[in-house]
Amino acid sequence: MRSFAVLGLAVALLAGPAWAAPKPLFAPWIDGTAASEPQTQTQRYDRDTYVIRQSVKTNFEAPFLYLLFGKDRALLLDTGAGGLKIRPTVDAAIDQWLAEHHRTSIPLVVAHSHSHGDHRAGDMEFKDRPDTVVVGWTAPEVAAFFRIANWPQDIVTFDLGGRVLDVIPTPGHHPSHIMIFDERTRWLISGDTLYPGRLYIPDGALADYRASIDRVVAFTKARRVSHVMGAHIEMTREPGKDYRDLARTHPDEHVLELPYADLLALQAAIHAMGDAPKRDVHPDFIVFPLPPRPKP
Repeated sequence: MRSFAVLGLAVALLAGPAWAAPKPLFAPWIDGTAASEPQTQTQRYDRDTYVIRQSVKTNFEAPFLYLLFGKDRALLLDTGAGGLKIRPTVDAAIDQWLAEHHRTSIPLVVAHSHSHGDHRAGDMEFKDRPDTVVVGWTAPEVAAFFRIANWPQDIVTFDLGGRVLDVIPTPGHHPSHIMIFDERTRWLISGDTLYPGRLYIPDGALADYRASIDRVVAFTKARRVSHVMGAHIEMTREPGKDYRDLARTHPDEHVLELPYADLLALQAAIHAMGDAPKRDVHPDFIVFPLPPRPKP
């Protein structure tokens, strides 16, 4: 019996790393479970990449913002859900980057994954910021700024200076939605189209959503996406279990990053629905069609 036990332990030890969950990219995020927590949390992925989370205690959406630096300019994707001043946090990260690079300024572009209110509430804080451009909220304004001649079919590049981003139109969740593929990190920054949470598809938008997922998959399949980086966390670490709507605490929270395989799983799920969208629970996300809005 002892020999079988030793053999079993050896097999478990050898197999352990293959079954171990990937190491999270970040330290645990603020999740509302502490008696008090800061209004924002900034974590740095590398010298030129910052991720900012807004506290769920300031707004139940608790969105994530992305700040990416190139040599010539920086891009801030989203400005949060309101309930706080977001610019001081962004400026602190920019000041740190400038000091480390022995510079006094860098142009800033403020864009949005899409223009729902929880992603643009802080825009007014940047309107008078020097050397800053705030991109408009509508699909035509987004297309004009990024020079997307044929929205939503065209995918364009946006060069920050030695750091090229691919801007992918992805209407469906919202008409102005975009995803960004960053060649530096190989992240697919996916906004509200794919994240660990409830993927809301408005009534009548399934065809656009499906076409957008197909567009992203076709573009990224040869680009070795390292992680899919969304704008919220609404899932727990228990597969398929989300928090209740409007939850003010997120105990035992799912990690932010998703594997590329989840994008393929989402594509398969959306196609399997045909023209009849339905709630569909997956380990890392839930497809969540929205009912028609009541007529006024």
